[in-house]
Amino acid sequence: MPINITMPALSPTMEEGTLSKWLKKPGDTIESGDVIAEIETDKATMEVEAVDEGTLAKILVEEGTEGVKVNAVIAVLAEEGEDADSVEAPASNGGAKEEPKAEAAPEPQKSEPAKPELATQPSQLASADVLGKGDSRIKASPLARRIAAQKGLDLAALAGKGSGPHGRIVKKDVEAAEAGTSAPAATPTAEAPAPATQQSREVAVRQEGNLILPATLDQRVYDPESYDLVPLDGMRRTVARRLTESFMQVPHFPLEMDLQLDELLSFRKKINDNAPEGVKVSVNDMLIKACALALMDAPETNASYTDEGIAYHHHAHISVAVAVDGGLITPVIFHAEQKGLSTIAAEMKDLATRARERKLKPQEYMGGTFSISNLGMFGIKSFGSILNPPEGMILSVGAGEKRPVVGADGELTVGTVMSVTLTCDHRVIGGAEGAQFLSAFRRYVQTPEAMLL
Repeated sequence: MPINITMPALSPTMEEGTLSKWLKKPGDTIESGDVIAEIETDKATMEVEAVDEGTLAKILVEEGTEGVKVNAVIAVLAEEGEDADSVEAPASNGGAKEEPKAEAAPEPQKSEPAKPELATQPSQLASADVLGKGDSRIKASPLARRIAAQKGLDLAALAGKGSGPHGRIVKKDVEAAEAGTSAPAATPTAEAPAPATQQSREVAVRQEGNLILPATLDQRVYDPESYDLVPLDGMRRTVARRLTESFMQVPHFPLEMDLQLDELLSFRKKINDNAPEGVKVSVNDMLIKACALALMDAPETNASYTDEGIAYHHHAHISVAVAVDGGLITPVIFHAEQKGLSTIAAEMKDLATRARERKLKPQEYMGGTFSISNLGMFGIKSFGSILNPPEGMILSVGAGEKRPVVGADGELTVGTVMSVTLTCDHRVIGGAEGAQFLSAFRRYVQTPEAMLL
């Protein structure tokens, strides 16, 4: 009996993926454990191992196919003794996106005012911008049509002469024209302009400005030949969705602090000068350790919000933001409070390398309890990060730079100072709790020997 090979769920959040490469071809003998394909998820490219044995009879989803749903049939395996050529593919192609079936018309409902998210309503924008059909259509903005109606202008006289993109008539064209014959009455083939509602005024204002309307980018703002449109990959789409949800749905607040780095930099130099060959501890490695210990000192901040309650974590699992082509990924240093600086340095180097190659496994970038994002190496003085749910806090680290400071003796001197911003989920952490974490973090940074105790 033929065995269906389906699109696997390679992470708890995966809904679809890209079948980037087949490593077997029809007719090949497959054994359990053989790597048969590579699947690109939103975070990594992962190998897929066969569970069953047999002969690969048919491949239903070709290499490079995007948007393959989890559990969709991607290939068929013939069991021992079966003729692979006679195996029939299942009725539904695993890789094809099926058209939605027709549904019964919903019961009439009371209409609601349209929302001003213009980019999600392309059909409305198209009808609001063009009058007529075929060669007789007149391209004009809603605001231009409204002003023309008030002045009694016939827009047909300005057709193709507008100063907007592709001859589109805009506000200044109508204002510059002299009043002429009245606008033609509505006919069965041309709709009369709708009354100027609040929504139409917003549409007009936005179209007259320089904002991009993504759903109609091709002709609304830029000439189609003036840009290259790069489709969203799985990672960029997921990052956009998750961070939008976080920014809009999680009440958050920032706490800022300046820290003096001179002692930490001196301590790091001593460590690296005496470390075994091949071991090099970075400032970021030391900040990861300092964050982990501070979470242990302020355990009420090592927390996550859930609908059932607040989860207080027993260990500090530090997610570290790593920039990769097409997005961002946060590999995790688990049990960071228990690990030495050399161990953290080695793990972080390995994780960052494989993150950029998209070779991380889901268990290596999920399960963090706290995040750190460091842009100091780019010269950024300070910034605030968006929370990485379900984690309750994220620390944004700026560059260390020479600034005037007051020494222990009260005299003005020069020191290396770093600005950090702690973004907190206010459902879990209050200002006082966040301040306690930063106080503990500052102690470990400014007295780095304490990290060895």
